[in-house]
Amino acid sequence: MERTLLGIYLNYRKDEIESPASADSTAIDFSIRAGENGATVAARLERMGIVSDGDLFRLLLRYWGVDAKIEAGDYVLRRDMSMSDVASHLQHGRLRAKSITIREGLRAEEIAHLLASEGLVDQEEFILLVRDDAFHYDFLRDRPPDAPKTLEGFLFPDTYQLPVNITATALIDTMLINFDQRVTIEMRQRALDNGLDLYEALTLASIVEREVVVAEERPIVASVYLNRLRLGMYLEADPTVQYAKGYDAETGRWWPQLALDELRAVDSPFNTFTHPGLPPGPICSPGLASIEAVLNPVESNYLFFHAKGDGSHAFAETFEEHLENQRKYQ
Repeated sequence: MERTLLGIYLNYRKDEIESPASADSTAIDFSIRAGENGATVAARLERMGIVSDGDLFRLLLRYWGVDAKIEAGDYVLRRDMSMSDVASHLQHGRLRAKSITIREGLRAEEIAHLLASEGLVDQEEFILLVRDDAFHYDFLRDRPPDAPKTLEGFLFPDTYQLPVNITATALIDTMLINFDQRVTIEMRQRALDNGLDLYEALTLASIVEREVVVAEERPIVASVYLNRLRLGMYLEADPTVQYAKGYDAETGRWWPQLALDELRAVDSPFNTFTHPGLPPGPICSPGLASIEAVLNPVESNYLFFHAKGDGSHAFAETFEEHLENQRKYQ
């Protein structure tokens, strides 16, 4: 009965409910504290000029059943919103969001640093979760038993709209769900058709991602590595050694340039100069273009490539041709 009477009263004041407090379209940050109820929220909104009548707004929240369970967090409101619009924002949890771009080729520590610098997560907590093996997705269960228990490679690079109060766990889930949606069943089957499981394809794609600057070369570089794998040759991929070396305090970089003698000196199963086959797992988060390059490489007999100095590479089928390219582009 009370709700019916309240509905009649609110309908009587419908024009006020559907009218904005002003024509001001300026975005206003509004925070709701944990445990705060509809009455205190309505009073603050009236003081800020976002609603014209706090008591009427409180009754609207009560009618909608929102007054006792408003989600705590940060919202963006405007004075040109009607009371019903404001109530809808609070009811559906339209929290203030931040746009974050995770670019291709970042390792987990770089992603953690980026997110922490934006005030979204604690950097150490994020890394602990990445290495915790506590996330349960079908594509993670396909990893080999001896593979590193880390989410490296699966934190899908993309632009995300993230609530400013998102937890590290929820953020990682968002990235993993995105991976699951973007790396389709058809793509996973294509990897199998090419003799690779998803984890192997992702690992190789992560190397291609770090190696290639010129987009058109991705399928060619992928073909080089696939040819070397088929022939039992060492991949000899510089980025795998850079990954193994980790953060270089001297240069302040995660991917430092390494001298030729350093490439064999780093003792790690990720070092593809001293260990045959693929490294134990991905070395970064590859984008779709690099994954597609591994799934659809060009047909070639290339076994070598050498940087020209402008971001592109010279490719060779024989070691003699490779030496000639080295002399040409040194």
